[in-house]
Amino acid sequence: MSRYKNILLAGATGYLGYYVLNALIENQNQVLAIVRNPNKLKNNNENFLEVKQAEVTKSDTLRDICKGIDTVISTVGITRQKDGLTYLDVDYKANMNLLEEAKKAGVKHFVYVSAINGNKYRNLKIFEAKEKFVDALKSSGLNYTIIRPNGFFSDMKDFLQMAKSGRVYLFGSGNQKFNPIHGKDLATFIVDNLEETNKEFTIGGPDVLSLNDISKLALNALNKPIKIIHLPDWMRKLTIWSLRTFTSVKTYGPIEFFLTLMAEDNIAPTYGEHHLKDFYVQEVKTI
Repeated sequence: MSRYKNILLAGATGYLGYYVLNALIENQNQVLAIVRNPNKLKNNNENFLEVKQAEVTKSDTLRDICKGIDTVISTVGITRQKDGLTYLDVDYKANMNLLEEAKKAGVKHFVYVSAINGNKYRNLKIFEAKEKFVDALKSSGLNYTIIRPNGFFSDMKDFLQMAKSGRVYLFGSGNQKFNPIHGKDLATFIVDNLEETNKEFTIGGPDVLSLNDISKLALNALNKPIKIIHLPDWMRKLTIWSLRTFTSVKTYGPIEFFLTLMAEDNIAPTYGEHHLKDFYVQEVKTI
């Protein structure tokens, strides 16, 4: 990989951003990390890292932030809405603020992390905002890379939470398959492919697992007997409809996303060396 002189990383204190930052520094890139709260990011690598306070949702704090930057990497996005911010505020408008600054400064390349099949599920609130930004990035005139990961290992903690009670509930047969990926593996892939432009990459972890498999891994990690309750699929559809009808997008957004994608296979090209089984074993030690 050719070393870029200057890379701006947005979202450095998030789950994925943390690993991307470390991978960039390991490859001796010069990194400008923009963070809302500098106290959340210790700078132990002053030779390679500069930390600047800025809020991507506030365009005035980003003025000239991309000056001298070759590549912007944005892992900015929210799964659960908070602080009064919506998906459109963060996943779309905040990234647009970054894109406008990148265009103004003549940035060569913009890397954006969306999600698997985001273009297929634009009707979901989480994807609506992400894909609106993808469209804008593609038509911006900048070289772009769109990364579409399968579920993160961190999202798989929900199965551990369920397993704590001694049983896991699934909709349908539980044979639906996908391959979640560890943040470190995804970060390695992103950094190793910084030379690739005007491409979209869908990527998942090394193990293709069914929902039943994942439930068993969670129960085994907690030394619980295997008890998986399969609920009829009409209950999943009714749950989505009820949440959309009677709750706010803040409540139903992440659940709608989870229940929709878990209803069918979502298998991405396999990559990486971290396994969900090992992740669960480590997580249980911290519970």
